[in-house]
Amino acid sequence: MLNITGKTTSDCSLPVAALVRNVICCPQLGSLLHIFQGYYSINSDKLVLRNAVVNDCFSDIVSILASRGANSTLHTVCSVKSSILTGGSCPVKDVNTFEKMVNTSKLFEACSTVDPLKECCRPACQPAIMEAALQISGTQMILNENKNVFGKTNHIESINDCKGVVYSYFSRKLPPDVANTAFRILSACKVNKGTVSMYLALFNIYFTYCSGCLCYPSLRCELAWILPLEFNQPSEVIKACRNVAAPSPSCCSSLNTYIAGIQKQMLITNKQAIICATIFGSILRKGGVMTNVYELCDVDLKDFSIQGIVFCLMLFF
Repeated sequence: MLNITGKTTSDCSLPVAALVRNVICCPQLGSLLHIFQGYYSINSDKLVLRNAVVNDCFSDIVSILASRGANSTLHTVCSVKSSILTGGSCPVKDVNTFEKMVNTSKLFEACSTVDPLKECCRPACQPAIMEAALQISGTQMILNENKNVFGKTNHIESINDCKGVVYSYFSRKLPPDVANTAFRILSACKVNKGTVSMYLALFNIYFTYCSGCLCYPSLRCELAWILPLEFNQPSEVIKACRNVAAPSPSCCSSLNTYIAGIQKQMLITNKQAIICATIFGSILRKGGVMTNVYELCDVDLKDFSIQGIVFCLMLFF
């Protein structure tokens, strides 16, 4: 735990905590709390802290971090409350019940080693955690009965609280450093997904309302700042790839030619390559190409960037 406490102090140091809260500080604080929750009752059957002690424990954690140089108002900066350690409205809060309801072998197979590249593109651990949370919250049973639960606030809160219990169970079973690495990777996937989704939303607005030179100048400038590339209408790619269901030489050839043209426009960074692949995928989808041609033609993110950075391809098909 000392290493995790030290890392949290460093990531949430007084001068920078508020500036990097969503990307660095708050994910690390969340990871620390998950690990503390799991280790606090490691000699008992409990996966959460009792209401009688949780406020004191939470206050001690914040005070210890502050004494070592972290921001003293982390709970405010990260909007975290002590109740996160109690399991909230989750009905399952002990190991025996958890292991009776959840296929823990399947859970650990998906999450014991989280690949930082693959997890954000083709998630394995995130769906496994959600499945376990649905099971222990009782929501899975309701879904099996074809009842609507997602419009009901109490069910959504219960699922979120139960995800915390799943994290606590992990923290009991994995070394702290391993658990911390896994939790940080999962947090990074959420941050990256949110960033790309924001860019894609901007692009969709631009694509819908802009025609030729008629467009909102501010929005065009915003898109130029995000990705200063010109996306010509990929009519040849759409024509060659619209109805393919298996690798097609004509489809893959036109796809690679178009991507090569994008590469020649400028030196594309890794982040821009993610956005570029996302936007191009959206253009193809709007043109009627519903097959994942990236996978069919073995196109990876490095193909969008002349830097040749091997990363993952955000698939939106």
